[in-house]
Amino acid sequence: MEGGPSARIREGDCAVLKRDEVFKAVSVLRRRKITFEKQWFYLDNAIGHIYGTTFEVTSGGNLQPKQEVEETTTETKEAGTDNRNIVDDGKSQKLTHDDIKALKDKGIKGQEIVQQLIENSTTFRDKTEFAQDKYIKKKKKKYEAVITIVKPSTRILSTMYYAREPGKIKDCTLMKDNVIQKMNRYCSKQENSFACSTSFYHFSVTTTLLITYAGRGSLHFQSHLRYDTLAQMLTLGNIHAGNKMIVMETCSGLVLGAVMERMGGYGSIIQMYPGGGPVRAATSCFGFPKPFFDNLHEFPLSKVQSLLSGTFTTETLHADPEENALGEEESNGLTEEKQTSLQETEEEPAPEAAMEINPTEEQDAMDVNAEDGEFKENKEKENKENVREKQIKQWERRKKLQVAAALLREKNADGLIVASKFHPTPLLLSLLEFVAPSRPFVVYCQYKEPLLDCYTKLRERGGVINLKLSETWLRNYQVLPDRSHPKLTMSGGGGYLLSGITVVLDKGKSDSSNSEALKMEEPSSKRCKLQDVPC
Repeated sequence: MEGGPSARIREGDCAVLKRDEVFKAVSVLRRRKITFEKQWFYLDNAIGHIYGTTFEVTSGGNLQPKQEVEETTTETKEAGTDNRNIVDDGKSQKLTHDDIKALKDKGIKGQEIVQQLIENSTTFRDKTEFAQDKYIKKKKKKYEAVITIVKPSTRILSTMYYAREPGKIKDCTLMKDNVIQKMNRYCSKQENSFACSTSFYHFSVTTTLLITYAGRGSLHFQSHLRYDTLAQMLTLGNIHAGNKMIVMETCSGLVLGAVMERMGGYGSIIQMYPGGGPVRAATSCFGFPKPFFDNLHEFPLSKVQSLLSGTFTTETLHADPEENALGEEESNGLTEEKQTSLQETEEEPAPEAAMEINPTEEQDAMDVNAEDGEFKENKEKENKENVREKQIKQWERRKKLQVAAALLREKNADGLIVASKFHPTPLLLSLLEFVAPSRPFVVYCQYKEPLLDCYTKLRERGGVINLKLSETWLRNYQVLPDRSHPKLTMSGGGGYLLSGITVVLDKGKSDSSNSEALKMEEPSSKRCKLQDVPC
């Protein structure tokens, strides 16, 4: 992947616009109008510059590299001791709104406008030094149209989604008691068609119920995936080049893109997805080259149960999509011949009407018939091409599905990452079957209760060690002279992570080992048996 500090902006690249702490992902195209933070501009002049360059928006929406100017501190030297004598009556600024608008129309830069605002303020010199810095910062943010173009990365994109579009990062589904009761009743009714276990719900049942109740609003909770939590997931999952990873996420492709960036195009990734197809909106913002997607595979969650039971089969495929298209063309040709013969037979019993038609009318009718014939031929060609394209796409999709199924059948994945909007227990218990022994797995959820349930089911099932349930915590600090303190606006929590390592599961000894483990965990006061109690 091309990058680094010396990478230059090229047409067609995916870039991120930055202004203060606000980010926006865009595609670099010529003569494309971009709207960002109430400013519109074109990225034509940015092409060829180095990533990280700061630009200033000039008249006409053009970008010009901003020249670094040493800030003079003559205005801030004269400062008051406190702000007790300052009255906020709205009359301290001599420049009116019309004056400021006239300055903008003249093409005066934002830095000069801020300087004139300082000079025409009657209370600026009476403010304290801290208040003056705050005033200048506020006016610069309002009047200086300055943006920085940076190269997308996991940290930048996760910060952007966390701040601007948190609703697109959904990570957990917390099932209510009434939904779980419905699942129990459904399992009892569908014993013949679904395999239900006493320890956990099988994947097929859960998937069916998720589809059934998703539209009723009883399963989804929106939450945020913070960048520090994502970093811990990549570390605990031991993501590196050459891995064979399984990723199940419903975060618009953000977690998938982070894994792809960490692997650097080496290794293979199998993305598990619900619904009709994978969602990779955030993945496209990374701007990965095409070789990165050669080893990216996808597999639907609805096919996991059949793959585990050994009944997975794709629909019948033709050896070559061209043969199927040619066969259809031949059949279409036969039907056309039949239709023309029927039309000829229908037109035969009308000789008297043909004798009465004038030669001019006959010529016009022939022209109209010729035009209609050409129109029908063109339409038939378009229909054939559309059918052929659909067949080729369907054939390629089935072929990719077979490749992904073959990779999963090997059951030697090097890790598993789960950050889904669905309940993690059935997903993890099903997908762990494809992970090789002595490999890590990580599950993220905004709430600890689903992960506690998952923790309990894993202990009952066995085959895992070193289970840990941790909470991510982050605090941002403002570091300034005599003003260092935690920021007031910070997130209350970053979610919870359940991590562990897979081991070989001995099914014959799993029941006895689980019972012994439960006995060891019981307090000594509760370990006595009935025969030990004196009569």
